Amino acid sequence: MKSIEEIFLEYGNTVYKYLLAICRDKDLAEELSQETFYQAIKSINRFDEKSKLSTWLCAIAKNVYFTYLRKNRNIVDYDINDIIDENIKSKSTEEIVVNNFSKIDILKAINKLSSPQKDVLYLRLFGDLSFREIGDILEKNENWARVTYYRSKLLLRKELENE
Repeated sequence: MKSIEEIFLEYGNTVYKYLLAICRDKDLAEELSQETFYQAIKSINRFDEKSKLSTWLCAIAKNVYFTYLRKNRNIVDYDINDIIDENIKSKSTEEIVVNNFSKIDILKAINKLSSPQKDVLYLRLFGDLSFREIGDILEKNENWARVTYYRSKLLLRKELENE
């Protein structure tokens, strides 16, 4: 097993990007990343090596984030307009969706998608992660992440057109 410093150097950026994707706040993502590695140190004996270390760390990060949300319900706030405007990158499905639907409608439609589709969209659009990073986090390959993203965009468009 690697030392915690080696683990942090290898996976610190992945954990940070994952947290940034779900919390959309750079400072909070950094703080939660530190808490994630603290929790990982405390529970390293429970890592059974059946999954990738990056997956295990991202699961801890997700739990750390949900704990933060439960404790800070009244202060969690973000501007959805900034999130979508900063992260939509091309004049494809994303731009069409943003121009024709409210931000809340978009997020509701994303939330209706199945777990892998929803996860890929959030990680790509809000986390600005590469397809390879998304594949690593979700224990799939880069090509799977690309195909899932493309199909998810098509489903998102259909979902929004049906509303």
